[in-house]
Amino acid sequence: MFTVNNKATLNKVLWIIHQEGSTPSAGYGGRHYYMAKELSKLGYKVYLFSSSTNHLNYSEIEFKGSHLIQSQENFNLVWVKMPKYKQAHSKLRAINWLLFPLKIIFLEKHINEKPDAVLCSSPPLLAFLGAQFLAKKHKAKLVFEVRDIWPLTLIELGGYSPKHPFIRLMQWVENSAYKKSDAVISNLKNSVEHMIPHGLKQEKFSWIPNGFSLSEVSQNISLNSHAASQLPTDKFIVGYAGTLGLANMLDVFIEAASLLKDEKEIVFVIVGQGKEKKNLETLAANKELNNVVFIDPIPKVEIQALLAIFDVCYIGLRKSTLFNFGVSPNKLFDYLYAKKPILYAVCSGNYKPVEETNAGLQIEPQDPQAIANAVLELYKMSPEDRDQMGANGRKAALEQYEYEMLAKKLEKVLFN
Repeated sequence: MFTVNNKATLNKVLWIIHQEGSTPSAGYGGRHYYMAKELSKLGYKVYLFSSSTNHLNYSEIEFKGSHLIQSQENFNLVWVKMPKYKQAHSKLRAINWLLFPLKIIFLEKHINEKPDAVLCSSPPLLAFLGAQFLAKKHKAKLVFEVRDIWPLTLIELGGYSPKHPFIRLMQWVENSAYKKSDAVISNLKNSVEHMIPHGLKQEKFSWIPNGFSLSEVSQNISLNSHAASQLPTDKFIVGYAGTLGLANMLDVFIEAASLLKDEKEIVFVIVGQGKEKKNLETLAANKELNNVVFIDPIPKVEIQALLAIFDVCYIGLRKSTLFNFGVSPNKLFDYLYAKKPILYAVCSGNYKPVEETNAGLQIEPQDPQAIANAVLELYKMSPEDRDQMGANGRKAALEQYEYEMLAKKLEKVLFN
């Protein structure tokens, strides 16, 4: 049953098109899972369309036929059958980008409740073509969401030429989306500066960051015994929890650990999985570092129990002009809620969520010495001062980044 808080919402239907969406049980359960959950509480009927195959998922979604509709927290998740692939750089993933918009167009006849609004989230970009078709067919409001600026990211970080035919196709879709959508939202605060030269009218733009689910973090789920047994005791723990990818600059984190290897009370803990994990383990082994500990991924509901054991939470990203448009990494909001000082090694333009709230220290990215110096500063700081930083972070999390509040912002864009 849907809980209806406002008669105006009764029977309003939202279709969210996000090819790489997921749930906590299948993968990571990100932004759209929580937005769908909260919007359904407000009385809307929500369908989230996602691919059955996703390199970010922990498990495959197996079923027969073209699609599977599952009930999730009072909303419906429509899994779209797609060819399987495992690696982010697989050519089959790119083929899926072309297939997905066609698939959702043909299976929409199986959904009885037609949309009043269609929200399409990028990346991938090409799904917008299918969302645009569906919105036009059903005379629904069309909202385009940008979580990562494509194809600019592929050019700046992936090294692709702007003249590549596939990049040209994506650029055409991006420009078209800004012009043809009724509204545009992004989790990147300053992304509007990129969008306007590509055809967006500024009044159509809204910033809605990523966040965290208060109901999820309030569950007080204990850390599993296997992970807990791997954590060092009676040490000052500088921890990272998340994806182990190139952009996260964890090699620099390990270089900083090497600079502090004689500080016997300080250890660096890396929790997660990703393409760079083996390389990072090799780097730490080659440097013979006893102050670096690797732990396998843990369920998302256990993250707060893990962060409670950390003394400092680290987040880093490589230097790129791309990040001047803003960043919105999910781990940041988990860190803020955890009431721990944050070491923020990110250059994100004038979006400075840690510095502005005094929730930790912001330093230059890709600088091992800067990380080492900041760790020592936090280590020598009084527990009371570190606790105050943590309290500042919790306050910012509750006031700015809780999904129930963010869903109400999205509601205004979608239905006002």
